[in-house]
Amino acid sequence: MSDSGPVLPGGLPRPRFRRRLARIHRTALWQRLFHWRQLDIEYALWQMLYLVVSPSRVYRNIYYHKQTKNQWARDDSSFMLLQVVGILVVTAAYSVVYGVGVAGFGRATVGLLGVNYLAMGVLMATLTWTVANRWMARRGGAHVSEQRVEWMFALDVHCNAFFMLFVPAYVVQFCFLPVVMRTSWMSLVVGNTLFAVAAAGYVYATYLGLHALPFLQRQEAVLYAIPVVAVAYLWTLAVGFNVSHHVIDYYF
Repeated sequence: MSDSGPVLPGGLPRPRFRRRLARIHRTALWQRLFHWRQLDIEYALWQMLYLVVSPSRVYRNIYYHKQTKNQWARDDSSFMLLQVVGILVVTAAYSVVYGVGVAGFGRATVGLLGVNYLAMGVLMATLTWTVANRWMARRGGAHVSEQRVEWMFALDVHCNAFFMLFVPAYVVQFCFLPVVMRTSWMSLVVGNTLFAVAAAGYVYATYLGLHALPFLQRQEAVLYAIPVVAVAYLWTLAVGFNVSHHVIDYYF
């Protein structure tokens, strides 16, 4: 009997699965961040615009992309590059407003960019990749090859979802700082509403990403998180917990 451990649904013994997953994380993420040969900044900006005004349209062309590139995931780093630049710019803007200096900017950058975007991106992409392949993928028949979600596509789903979270929670909030940072009912409602919209946007974008893949099923289960967001939002209003105040105090 083999000592490689129990076999997972994908057919890989557990140690081999873990080594393969670690290798994917090490190579794919860094290739995405530092692959500069084919940057399409204009297309990435187009995607960001439509993630705000019509997010479902972003996924309509992935079938063509799959046919031409033989992969569901993006094949260049433009989108991630623009997101990193955007996070740095917004972090610098908050740092200037709150006067935290260079050291404060560095700490906030580690939190927003290093932890929230990159580390949580790896975690959420791995979670999405695992759930989609284990519980959402349709099993192929005897004469049908089984399709699987690429880890890099799961990372793309996180990047799109993070953008829909980042815009209301940090960009729009920055424009409303004179209102948000007051101690009043209006501040509570505005700040918490922005974060509720951000969280719901993350969930919805994740659903759209999984729904775009024709070989998945039960993607609507992701949307069950939105009622949870709604309940949490109402609870914060009822108890007077100002999410904006706590988030800004934590980072700046």
